[in-house]
Amino acid sequence: MSRLFRPSHRKLQERHDTVRLADRLESTMFRERFTAEDKAFIERLDMFFLATADADGRPSCSFKGGDPGFVRVSGDAELVFPCYDGNGMYLSMGNATENPQVGLLFIDFESPKRLRVSGTASLEPADAITPPYVEAQFIVRVTVQAIFPNCPRYVPKFQRVEPSKFVPREGVVTPIPGWKRMDWAKDVLPDGDPARDPNRL
Repeated sequence: MSRLFRPSHRKLQERHDTVRLADRLESTMFRERFTAEDKAFIERLDMFFLATADADGRPSCSFKGGDPGFVRVSGDAELVFPCYDGNGMYLSMGNATENPQVGLLFIDFESPKRLRVSGTASLEPADAITPPYVEAQFIVRVTVQAIFPNCPRYVPKFQRVEPSKFVPREGVVTPIPGWKRMDWAKDVLPDGDPARDPNRL
């Protein structure tokens, strides 16, 4: 019995004669616990892509970024990451409260490599982790169900130019994104938003 493949996957594998290959990949690559290499890879990255779906199955995919180490492998089958200030729609996070099944795709574009992680997400208070994340609204804890690498052959090779100046950092005043000062947004920002202070850069 496969832990990974459903009848829909098998149907396509049979059509394209990849059942043997898929089974070999599952038996050699698929895992439910992080290796030391997985942990090191995830924690050196400054971004990943998050896939969620609402209760009706409507999908969403979002980019999540931070400084290297912002995703922490907190157990052999668990990771956490912060939810920083965003546009206030909470599409991904709202989806996770309706349907906790999530997929995370970690990619290194400089030395092409990628890793898929899937599991169930829960939203927890920002102080639920030590040390806390600077300026996190809350954290997301993912209980991992599947971990597997993917071939990086189609991943383009990019070069990192500079980190985002908007990532919250200890001892640094986080700048205000320009869109929060635009006419369409400035009068509907949440109470207490730093962008409401005209003296804040």
